[in-house]
Formats: sequence, structure tokens, C-alpha cells
Amino acid sequence: MTVGNLTDFAALDPFFAVIQEGLKGHAEGEHFFDLLAEDVVTEFVVTVPGFPRRVEGRAALAELYRPYGEGIVLESADDLAVYHDQEKSVVVLEYTVHGRLVATGGPYQNRFVSIVTITDGKVTHWRDYLDSHAAVEALGGAS
Repeated sequence: MTVGNLTDFAALDPFFAVIQEGLKGHAEGEHFFDLLAEDVVTEFVVTVPGFPRRVEGRAALAELYRPYGEGIVLESADDLAVYHDQEKSVVVLEYTVHGRLVATGGPYQNRFVSIVTITDGKVTHWRDYLDSHAAVEALGGAS
């Protein structure tokens, strides 16, 4: 199944670009969602309140990401570091995203570590770690 209406995800384009750069030569696909196996499992190990810890399937992940631009619009992504374990078909990506909060126009920045397992040219498992403090502060702080 192909993810439709890719323009819905424009707010995430810098994220998609840094991931595609980091997985170049490891996973195949023209868009971020094309890199993912249909049954990919995504785990958000360090996350923020209200965000799921586990998502199963490309379509479910796309639906989780679809409204992203309602809260945050990314402007850039950088600081990419890529580590690859050929024996285990695992790629570790470190990167930073920068953007703006839609509600206030205020800045948003977060740092991620993503541990990606690739099988037959597709991402089959994604384990994500983010700076939850930065995310909570950007979205109005913890109560």
C-alpha cells in the first residue's frame, strides 16, 4: 500500500530528507514512506505524553504523522551522523530538527537517535529516542 497525499506531510520534509540521506545505500525508496516495509514496527522509546509508544504498519505511522504540520513545521534538519552494523543490518542515525510552532511562531528544536533495522532493502523496525524535555518545553511546558 502506498501512502497517499504526500503534500499532507510537507511540514516533515526536512526530517524525511535527513532520513533519506542517512539511509542512502541501505534502504530503497524515493520517499520516506517508500523506505518502510508495509509491516514496519516503530517504537518511540523516549517520547512525550499522549504519543504512542508503538505503531505497527506503514499506513498507521503515516496517519500518526499526517497532522504533524498542525503543531510544528520543520524548517531544516542537520547534524546527521550515521553508524552501520553490516552483520545485524542496523543503521543508527543521529540528527537534529529545527522548526517553528504553528500556534506561537516560536522556535522548535529537537535531537533524535533512531535505530533502524533493514531487511531486503526496507526498514522493518524503527526505534526512536528524542529529547522529550525539548519537546514538552516547546509545546508549552510540563505542568
